[in-house]
Amino acid sequence: MTRLFNDPSRFADEMIEGFAAAAARWVQAAPGGVVRSTRGDDDQVAVVIGGGSGHYPAFGGLVGAGLAHGAVMGNLFASPSAHQVQQIAQVSHQGRGVLLSYGNYAGDVLHFDQAQEKLRAEGIDVRTVTVTDDIFSAPKGEEHKRRGIAGDLAVFKVAGAAAEAGYDLDGVERVARLANDRTRSFGVAFSGCTLPGADAPLFTVPEGKMAIGLGIHGEPGIDEVDVPTADELAELWVSRLLDEVPEGVELEGARVVPLVNGLGSVKYEELFVVYRRVAQLLEERGLAIVEPEVGELCTSFDMAGASLTLLWLDEELEELWAAPADAPGFSKGSVTPQRRADAVVVEEHEEEVPESSADSRDAAALVAASLHAAAAAIDEAADELGRMDAIAGDGDHGIGMQRGSRAGSDAATAAAKAGAGARTTLVRAADAWSDRAGGTSGAIWGEMLRALGERLGDDREVTASLVSDGILAAKDAVMSFGKAKVGDKTMIDAIVPFADDLAQRVAGGQRLRDAWGHSAGVAEEAAQETASMAATLGRARSHGDKSIGTPDPGAVSFALICTTIYDVLTAGKEQ
Repeated sequence: MTRLFNDPSRFADEMIEGFAAAAARWVQAAPGGVVRSTRGDDDQVAVVIGGGSGHYPAFGGLVGAGLAHGAVMGNLFASPSAHQVQQIAQVSHQGRGVLLSYGNYAGDVLHFDQAQEKLRAEGIDVRTVTVTDDIFSAPKGEEHKRRGIAGDLAVFKVAGAAAEAGYDLDGVERVARLANDRTRSFGVAFSGCTLPGADAPLFTVPEGKMAIGLGIHGEPGIDEVDVPTADELAELWVSRLLDEVPEGVELEGARVVPLVNGLGSVKYEELFVVYRRVAQLLEERGLAIVEPEVGELCTSFDMAGASLTLLWLDEELEELWAAPADAPGFSKGSVTPQRRADAVVVEEHEEEVPESSADSRDAAALVAASLHAAAAAIDEAADELGRMDAIAGDGDHGIGMQRGSRAGSDAATAAAKAGAGARTTLVRAADAWSDRAGGTSGAIWGEMLRALGERLGDDREVTASLVSDGILAAKDAVMSFGKAKVGDKTMIDAIVPFADDLAQRVAGGQRLRDAWGHSAGVAEEAAQETASMAATLGRARSHGDKSIGTPDPGAVSFALICTTIYDVLTAGKEQ
C-alpha cells in the first residue's frame, strides 16, 4: 500500500515538486511536468515524453542528456492534459521540431493529439510516435491497438540518442517508429497496486497465483496461472516473446536487448535470478545479447510484478541504444559535458473578461453554482467511482473527476465574480477541468463545457431552447472528439439519451427545469444499464468481459452531475 501522502488528490503535484528539487542536476520544474536543466551546444529536435504519474522512472526520470528533453506528468495513472503537453513542448522546443512519444492509451492519445494540433498552429513541426509493445493487449495483426508498457524506455532511448546525434525531425521520427516496431513486452503480477488514500488494491491476485498480461495502470491480467519458479517464468516470457519476432527479423544470429523490469515490489535480486535464465534461453536460441537492463524501468506504484521486453536491433538501433545517456532514472556511458539551461520562467497573465449582458451574467452565476454543487457531489462519490473504474480499468476515475470538478468550479466561480457571461464562465471552467483532471474524462468534460459555452455566448438571452441546443452541441463534440458511440460502455451511453431527451422535451414546450429533471432520470437509468455491457474502448477494452455487472463510471458520474444540477435548478428560480 501507499503509506506516505497528504491529500491524495494533490499527490502527483507534490511528488513532482519534490522530484524536481531532488533531481535539480538533470531537471527543472515547468508547467505540466519537468524539462532538462542542462543543454548541449547545438540545437536539437526536442523529444517530449509523458503519461500518468506512478511509473517512476517513467516519465520524469527519463529526462536528461541523450534521452528526453521534457516529460509531461499527469495525475496518478491519468494522461496529462493537452495544455500540459503544449506547455512542456513549448519550453523544450529548440527550433528543430518536437517528437511526442508516449504509451498508446485512449486518454493520452486524445490529449497529445489535441496538443499537437495547437503546436502546429503555432508553426512548430510536431510528430508523434506511440509505444505499442504489450503483446497481450491486442492480437497479432492489430499491433496498432496495443498499449505501451516497459517498452517505452527502448523507444524513448533510441529517439533521444538520435536527437543528441543531430538527426533532423524526420530522422528522429523514423528511428523511433523502427524501435517501436521492433519492441515486444510481456508482464506478470503477483499482487495489485494501491493508490494513495485507497484502502484496497486496484485488483487482487489469488494466493499462489500469478496474473499474466497485466497493464501498468492497475489493469488486471488477462489470465491467472500458478506462481512459477524463477526459471519457469523466464521460460514463459521467452517462449511467448519468441512467437512475436517482428517482421523482417531473422531469429538465428539476431542481436537483441532484453529489459527485465520490476513493477514496484519485486526486488532487484529476484529480477537478477530471473534474468539469469532469460539470458541462457536467448543464447541457447542463437541470439546475441546486447547491453541488457535489469531493474525498475517503468513501475506501477507498489505492484508486485515484472515484465520482459525484447528490442530487436539492427545496426543503427544498436548504435543508438548504446549511446551515452544521463538522466535521474537511467544512465549509460559518459555524455558530453552540458551547460546549465535557462531557468523556466512562468508568467502569469490576467485575462480580461469580455463584455456580457445582464441575462448572461445571471446564467453565469447559475453555472458557477451548478459546478460548485457538482464538485461537492463528486467528492462524496469519488471512492465508489474509483472502485467501479478498478474493476476493468485503472481506478483513477474518482480522483480525476475530483481534480477536474474542483478546478472547473473554482474557475467558474472566479469568472462569474469578475462579471463574466455564460460563455466565458463555461470556457474557463472547461480549460481548468481538462487541465487539472487529465485522462479521458478530463478531455471529454472540457469539450462538453466548451461546446455549451460557445453556443450560449456572453450577450444572449439564455433560453431553454438555447441550453438544449448547447447540450446537443456538447454531445456532438464529444462523439466527434472521442470516437465513442452508444454501446461502447463509455460516458456516451449516458450523454446521448440525456441530450436527446432534453431536446425533445424542450421542443415540446416544457420548462428547462422540468425537462432537465426528466432527462437526468433518463441519464441515470442509461448509466445503470451499462452494467450489462462489455467495455470495447479505453483501458478497459482489454478486460471488457470483467466489466460486465458494473456500470461504466464515466456514465455514472455524468448522470450524477446531471441530477445535481437539477437540484440546483429546483432550489433556484429557473423556469
